[in-house]
Amino acid sequence: MAIKSFRPTSPAKRFMTVADYSELTDKKPEKSLLVSKKKYSGRNNYGRITVRHRGGGNRQKIRIIDWQRQRDGIPAIVKAIEYDPNRTAFLALIQYIDGQKAYILAPQGLKVGMQVVSGEGSDISVGNTLALRDIPVGTTIHNIEMHPGRGAQLVRSAGASASLMAKEGKYAQLRMPSGEYRLIPTNCRATIGTVGNIEHENIKIGKAGRQRHKGLRPSVRGLAMNPVDHPHGGGEGATSIGLSSPRTPWGKPTIGKKTRKKNKKSNQYILRRRKK
Repeated sequence: MAIKSFRPTSPAKRFMTVADYSELTDKKPEKSLLVSKKKYSGRNNYGRITVRHRGGGNRQKIRIIDWQRQRDGIPAIVKAIEYDPNRTAFLALIQYIDGQKAYILAPQGLKVGMQVVSGEGSDISVGNTLALRDIPVGTTIHNIEMHPGRGAQLVRSAGASASLMAKEGKYAQLRMPSGEYRLIPTNCRATIGTVGNIEHENIKIGKAGRQRHKGLRPSVRGLAMNPVDHPHGGGEGATSIGLSSPRTPWGKPTIGKKTRKKNKKSNQYILRRRKK
């Protein structure tokens, strides 16, 4: 996928870039795999805002994605590569030989007309899904399960991939996109390849309107508020926050403060933390 820039006819367009979507198929989404998406604008069941800076945005539909890929041994043909407004990655519409259709994440290099299959004995090729025990060490994978049968939960965003580093006993050692080394049961499934749309990280929003289309409302700096509204507020003229570390509007430390529980059960499966 290429990135398209614009002539600087306005300050917003001077640096704005968009995807050209040249690899997408000119086709409407599959109606049988669409579900309505209700908007809550960050509000809870009392109507109170519990998540700030949300609201508005374009209307969206949820695409039902097959995260489990449990139709083993049944080949499927890629019918289309489509855009999904709910995620950074593109989707591939596949049709099994018995006529059933499904959406999967579109890995880099998957084209319309190619065949994908899942289950034991499948080839080690882009788009195929196998258990980690059946994947050779050193293979690039994505769409990884954490628990067998629960469906993929890891490495699902655009351009992401993990590497299968080793297998020992009932666990496989994976290097995650963050640099973390983690143990995953070998009977969990993963898909071969790298998630597509790898240029997504290079796109520049360019103007506030594009953020509003995504349902993101403006955010005011705490430094610009009054002391009654934010711990960073107050002071005459341009001042620092006056604290040893930044705080949330409710006084909790933020930006660098570790929030993971020290006794979390899954800590035993992390061999090396990221950024170490």
